[in-house]
Amino acid sequence: MSEKQSEKMRLDKFLVSTGTVTRSEAIKLCRAGKVTVNGRAEKDSSVKIDPAKDEVFLLGKKTEYRKYTYIMMNKPEGVVSATEDGDVTVIDLLPQELRRIGLFPCGRLDKNTHGFVLLTNNGELAHFLLSPKHHVRKEYYFETKFPLSEEDRITLENGVDIGGYTTAPCNVILDGEKKGIITLTEGKYHQIKLMMTAVHNQITFLKRISFAEIALDTTLAEGSWRYLSDDEIKIIEHVF
Repeated sequence: MSEKQSEKMRLDKFLVSTGTVTRSEAIKLCRAGKVTVNGRAEKDSSVKIDPAKDEVFLLGKKTEYRKYTYIMMNKPEGVVSATEDGDVTVIDLLPQELRRIGLFPCGRLDKNTHGFVLLTNNGELAHFLLSPKHHVRKEYYFETKFPLSEEDRITLENGVDIGGYTTAPCNVILDGEKKGIITLTEGKYHQIKLMMTAVHNQITFLKRISFAEIALDTTLAEGSWRYLSDDEIKIIEHVF
């Protein structure tokens, strides 16, 4: 589902939506002549602009409009996939301007699980991606305490009881005796850890390496983030 062409909106609303400033800051900066639209200072923050066509500069820097923001983060161990928590959250790892635009993690990774977290402010898309009926693929690299047999692999792929719930069929590729890749289309709480418990094993390391057909950028250090590329956004829109 592609985004529609942007419609005209108030200048102050545009500036706030980019995460650059608050509304009160936008009003003050416009009045001070610090905002230009198509090369001309615009002191009226209520003026309507077309985000798709008009060029807006704030303090001499071009301000890009995004109807929705999509961020790939390589979450480190010990960080919580939430917007607020007593511990450090994925939102805390973002710069201040991005904390103002309503971003939230699309699904959760356990506190001790590493890897790809998608952050967005597109609630409709997030709901779609997380709905079990849409079978969005999530791929994880794992390491276990004990060796996994071929029988264990087949058992995991066919589904196991994780406490009153039988997991859906999945794909497991072993790379040696104690590590591999598992691909799920659902995301129950502590699912992979509970699945390994069901075959009398334990997870010692877990990292999400892809989400919704988008691979984690291997150049991203843990705790780092970047915007999704246009091609990656197209992949998400295609799934949507």
